[in-house]
Amino acid sequence: MRQAIPEIATASSVNSSRSVLNCPADVSCVFRSRMTVLQSEMVTSGYFFSATKLRLLHCKTAVAALENQFSSSKFTSSSQGVQFGGEEFVTSLLARRWALANPDTKINKVMFSTSDTNLHDFPASHLLLGVDTSDVSGTDYSEQSFYVARDDLLHPLINGNKARKLDGVLPLIEDNSVTDVVTCGGCQSAHAAATERGLRSHLLLRGEQPEFLTGYNLMSTIYGNVTYVPRSIYANREKMLKSQADLVAGSSGSIVWFNDIFPTSLGKQPCSSTNSVHFDYDFHRMARKHGRRVIVINEGAGDAGALLGLIRLVKYLSQDHLFGKQRVKFVVDAGTGTTAIGLGLGALCLGLPWDVTAVMLADRIDGYKRQEKRLISEFRKHFGAPVDLGKDEEVNGGIVNWVERFRPRKFGNVLDGEVETCRQIAQKTGILVDPIYTLAAWEMATFLSQKGTKANGDIVVLLHTGGTLGLFGLAQRYKSYFNDLKNVFPN
Repeated sequence: MRQAIPEIATASSVNSSRSVLNCPADVSCVFRSRMTVLQSEMVTSGYFFSATKLRLLHCKTAVAALENQFSSSKFTSSSQGVQFGGEEFVTSLLARRWALANPDTKINKVMFSTSDTNLHDFPASHLLLGVDTSDVSGTDYSEQSFYVARDDLLHPLINGNKARKLDGVLPLIEDNSVTDVVTCGGCQSAHAAATERGLRSHLLLRGEQPEFLTGYNLMSTIYGNVTYVPRSIYANREKMLKSQADLVAGSSGSIVWFNDIFPTSLGKQPCSSTNSVHFDYDFHRMARKHGRRVIVINEGAGDAGALLGLIRLVKYLSQDHLFGKQRVKFVVDAGTGTTAIGLGLGALCLGLPWDVTAVMLADRIDGYKRQEKRLISEFRKHFGAPVDLGKDEEVNGGIVNWVERFRPRKFGNVLDGEVETCRQIAQKTGILVDPIYTLAAWEMATFLSQKGTKANGDIVVLLHTGGTLGLFGLAQRYKSYFNDLKNVFPN
């Protein structure tokens, strides 16, 4: 079965005729600096997608899962009546120091045209993207649209889910006088954040060194120490990370794993939900005072500490002038699955009628279910969560709807036409997505917004997980796809 992507008319500002575009004032101030606000008039766009140009191949399992509201344990909106935590619990949980100065994110609205429009009827013009966090509570359910939480705009290099997962993690690391961070990931993983805060990063990247350094690979090499690891060795991540940590620490240094320091570090946090880290972290001073102290962080920061930043984001988005207590279907792409689980926990803690749909990219559903149960168990253990979460096995294993991508493939592969799809989305909406991660979530959000979700009173919200610098690496791997890009619209 094939279905065309609905024609995209524009990405508009939310209840505003003016756009607010946020850009960091200083690239080196990765989390601490507030954005510089620029205002300009909104330009009406005449762009439409041709229904014949972009098509999705909906695999039967993905569609069936959505139609049946499938989740790992059949967790539905009605199940969210379970009292887990509440406002007081979340307020206490978030009373700590953070890496991000504030949890804000810009919100975009993408609207679709249902008319059959010929492409040449609409001359090309410049599209100015409307980005605003005005009141989105007065949603028009009759229109076909979805919202995009623009975490890709948090910072030009360190943004998206990487910034969110490190939001609560980095202050805990700094509390333990750490000098070096050892972690691992794919060639285009966004790993530079730790180094930009004064920590020395030692990055184990899967596979072979590319001919040309570019994208996140280039940034990682500039900011950190990169080692390329054969896939056969990388398969045993724990052993690989330990060996590298031993090498970095040397005979006089010490090694800790983030999971080991996490419980004791929680008690050191000051009781202020607005505190963010404002001091300069000096590697040389720390090394002289405490010796070389190396911390090991698992791939993708897939630990319970990473959930804190996502819960903080949910709290921000649940404000009355944003999504409040409305019925929301959150859509996110899933690598390790940590981001989706954090969103689901945040919604459950606050008693929100929000469902989280995660598009599986790097594992099968059994693997994601195990990750979900593990992180929920760790969360309860470390934060003294109410027992309700552990009593109900359905809740314990089912806060996320795990679904397949419409066109399944081996992780990291790009299929024919997807680079062109990303290009057209960027040209028509001003939103940059990549074919590995965010395009998968975009396709799902588009599908849900067309399936009568609005008729049920639900809002579809896509969390943009960033990572678009990875496009530079893809341009090396898939040269023909990028060489074949053609101007679709006249100048």
